Amino acid sequence: MIRRAKAEWQATVLVCGKCSKKVGGGFGPKGKTPLAKALKRIFGKGRKAPVGVVETKCLGLCPKNAVTLVDGRRPGEWLVVTPDEDVEAIAARLRQGGDPKP
Repeated sequence: MIRRAKAEWQATVLVCGKCSKKVGGGFGPKGKTPLAKALKRIFGKGRKAPVGVVETKCLGLCPKNAVTLVDGRRPGEWLVVTPDEDVEAIAARLRQGGDPKP
């Protein structure tokens, strides 16, 4: 029997765990927070968050000194984010559905 679990997610963001380890955290005010953790602090955790952040295994892109993200609403357009990017700006872009316009 298949059961359903309700979630309030309007979007899903996949964050490459291998990339995150390679940059050694690198995000947040002190530059030591992994990107997935920083995004979860903004969006919230669990099923009640508006955007679900899921850290995956290697996504296979492997950019140097950056982390790969996939917005589930735009799976054909992957984002490559460097640690010097503002996490709030990344979250704002993901809130808007990945649209590059502010």
